[in-house]
Amino acid sequence: MTAASATSVASAAPASPTAAVPLTPIFIRIKLSLLRNGLKGNSKRKAAWFGTLAFTLVVGFFLTLGLALLRGHAHAGTVVVMLAAIIALAWAFMPLFFPTGDETLDPSRLVMLPLRPRPLVRALLASSLVGIGPLFTLCLAIGSVVAVAHGGAGIAAAVLAVPLLILGCVALARAVATANVRLLTSRKGRDLALLSGLLIALGGQLVNFASRRLFQAGGLAQLEPVEAVVRWLPPATAVGMVDSASEGSYGVAAAQLAVTLAALAGLLWFWERSLTKLMVTPDGSTIAAAKPEKDRGTGGGFWSLLPGGRTGAAMQRTLRYVVRDPKTKSAWVTALAIGVIVPVFNALQGTGSVYLACFGAGMLGVQMYNQFGQDTSAFWMVAQTISTPRDAYVELRARALATALVTVPYTVLVTALTAALVDNWAGFPAALGLALGLLGSMLCTGALASARFPYSIPSDGAFKNVAPGQAGLAWSGIFGGLLASALISSPVIALTVWAAVTDQQSIGWLLLPVGVAWGTLATWAGLRISAPTVARKLPEILQAVSKG
Repeated sequence: MTAASATSVASAAPASPTAAVPLTPIFIRIKLSLLRNGLKGNSKRKAAWFGTLAFTLVVGFFLTLGLALLRGHAHAGTVVVMLAAIIALAWAFMPLFFPTGDETLDPSRLVMLPLRPRPLVRALLASSLVGIGPLFTLCLAIGSVVAVAHGGAGIAAAVLAVPLLILGCVALARAVATANVRLLTSRKGRDLALLSGLLIALGGQLVNFASRRLFQAGGLAQLEPVEAVVRWLPPATAVGMVDSASEGSYGVAAAQLAVTLAALAGLLWFWERSLTKLMVTPDGSTIAAAKPEKDRGTGGGFWSLLPGGRTGAAMQRTLRYVVRDPKTKSAWVTALAIGVIVPVFNALQGTGSVYLACFGAGMLGVQMYNQFGQDTSAFWMVAQTISTPRDAYVELRARALATALVTVPYTVLVTALTAALVDNWAGFPAALGLALGLLGSMLCTGALASARFPYSIPSDGAFKNVAPGQAGLAWSGIFGGLLASALISSPVIALTVWAAVTDQQSIGWLLLPVGVAWGTLATWAGLRISAPTVARKLPEILQAVSKG
């Protein structure tokens, strides 16, 4: 909620303490004003919002129709109850990963206004029902109850279930967001956004894995034991109540209704308590530090193992970006996770290959691209120390060494894990040699792309990774680099394919040193070729990476 919105609430407050003005209509008008004012004077934002609305309506309509077509199916109840649980989970956790999606999720902006928690809960709950998310949930809720509602009792239960499901989801989202609002608005809390890419990748693989197992092992009937438990977990109990009432189990339906109402009341109570605590408890910015910050040396521990001079300093700087910078950390964690998820899940599904370990090497090799952009505007400090191609070479070499310090052991571990899961230790050396050769080729092309296609990474917005007007540079560097990496590593790829086709397992151990040597040579060549370009185009690189 903006300062102008807060002023609107304050101006709407009664002049006399005995007068009472309902907050709910005021907050609904504020939410509508936020939506309307956010679209003024920006045609792109307006087109995006209306496009999202149209897409939501179209998808919601077809999903509602699809759910309605399940009416009469033997497993319709199982499908809609599990769907209700998934919707509730999405509502609970999405605000943690996208806290900037709705600025009214931060009630701490209202702490200076004379508002009581209970009326504020009602007002925020009502205003939360305005938006695209609740509209999409309404479509799914209607389709779910239509699929299972039969007879007068089922229809009556359905009329209650739709608002209870939506209110339960919204109250759950608000309660979780309010309880974690201090975390979400802190710098460390914003690091939660890095989990979104990981969860999306993991969720996609889990859905793929679960769907295959379901259809291989008897279909939706396998979900019935899980659904029997989930139908007693609110707010999925609202949909389970409709199914129970339609089957004539009125006692069970009444119990599920009671559980749904009790859970909704508990969520509202927890939300009110969290809101009260938020309103009266000062945050860390108003409390003096209790203890002096400990002296943290930079030369001990792990850092003492790095080489000295400029190389060690640049390696340490690069690795600290991975640990401390939210966007760099997000990219690395997502790459590390997806790199192991893809080969492992394919192995568990029986479609794996030891050579899928190369996927992890490819994901990590991309982190070498746009090395200077991750420094953002602070790159000017690094640029002051580069005056010759030799300086540029040492800087690029240090960044490549820092990347290899993580990627090489990771590639070895992922390849070994994949070989164990697919029970193909004979192919381990060839797969590892191919992965390391590909990694070296990507370090080579990453240095070239960093020198020729640098772009800025904006500091604002958790998911804005390219400054406006530089998307072409980013795509050119990444896709051009990937294509060049495939060409550079083609000799190793051809040798590996030949060994696999002709079943020459005896030369598998020969492919390992060949891949290592080829990757090292490619990396060295890429650094040598890129260094003069960096030294010559340093002002252009500095200007490109400082635009964000």
